[in-house]
Amino acid sequence: MKYLLDGLSTERLQFRNIREGDFDDWLAFHKNPVTSKYWISEKEDPVTECRKWYEKQRSRYATGKGGMNALIEKSTGKLIGHAGLLVQVVDGTEELEIAYSLLPQYWNKGYATEAAAKCKSEAFTNRYANSLIAIISLTNLPSQNVARKLDMIIDKQTVYNGNDVYIFRTKREN
Repeated sequence: MKYLLDGLSTERLQFRNIREGDFDDWLAFHKNPVTSKYWISEKEDPVTECRKWYEKQRSRYATGKGGMNALIEKSTGKLIGHAGLLVQVVDGTEELEIAYSLLPQYWNKGYATEAAAKCKSEAFTNRYANSLIAIISLTNLPSQNVARKLDMIIDKQTVYNGNDVYIFRTKREN
């Protein structure tokens, strides 16, 4: 399916489509208050939030709107997070976003940058878009640093889903 990286890999990561069996591992993300500190939204209990997250990804897969791929650490076979290319509408314009989320125990190890760089490479190699964005909370400095490592720059500040965000952008080289 277009925009999904199923079967691709990097030095340390394997990308694959999400599976029902991932739910319990990813539930830990929703149980940890640190993971949601940058994003304002209506929060229900972690099980409901995790279920809604997976339903949204399956809907994206079914409608061709991209979606998050499970990130599997090659050395352990464990699910460490998700990354992918997502079709988003920002300020009335359809854009292709590089998105990434990791379980906290895998933060600060370069995994987000490695996964996001693969997403960027695939998007530009396959000419999915001439530019890519990352939607990042104004206060999420770690994610902003990942975007900068991908040569993304702040294009604008806006409100997205009730959150004050920066839209980082990178353009495909000619």
